[in-house]
Amino acid sequence: MIRILLVDDQAIVREGLRAMLGIEPDMEIVGEAASGREALVLVPRLRPDIVLMDVRMPDLDGLTTLERLKRTDPDTAVIMVSLYDDADYLYRAVSAGAAGYILKEASRSELVRAVRATAQGGSIISPAMLRELLDRMSALMSPMNCPPPSADLALTPRETEVLQQVALGKTNQEIASELIVSATTVKTHVQNILQKLNVSDRTQAAVVALRCGLID
Repeated sequence: MIRILLVDDQAIVREGLRAMLGIEPDMEIVGEAASGREALVLVPRLRPDIVLMDVRMPDLDGLTTLERLKRTDPDTAVIMVSLYDDADYLYRAVSAGAAGYILKEASRSELVRAVRATAQGGSIISPAMLRELLDRMSALMSPMNCPPPSADLALTPRETEVLQQVALGKTNQEIASELIVSATTVKTHVQNILQKLNVSDRTQAAVVALRCGLID
């Protein structure tokens, strides 16, 4: 069961999200927050798997809340939900640790797919947008911030291949087809990569990989 916390200052938006996701057999809405401050209180109490959070909220905006949340609960996946198809918002969200970014105009099927993909450690940013975002982040981040990994944390050649495909926004099944292995094998490689890079999701893994020169 995927446990979800809804965070939006507008009750009608929360009601809409609850209506779209609450009927899914593998999803449970465990709580709602009307502000970023309320979300920071509820997350450690409710322990959701995924937080769906509005970008723009009064008092404490979603991006600031995201930054604070990832410091205290780094393993909680956060999907930012916004009215705005804004590259700066997207960049700031992913930089702060968001697992993804989805527009409020998205269809129910897109939202459901995004939640499930995130719950499985996937990325919900389109491949074209993801690559542009990663290139931008890589250019702005110095490789000097990347200490050389110890031998036991170094990526294997196969893990590097998988990570290269992750940075292209491909799913486990697509990577499996590309590398002629099973999707289960790819999933294991991805889990090992996340652990070695000390990140919680695929988007962050791709960011670190590009920043540190682990992939081209």
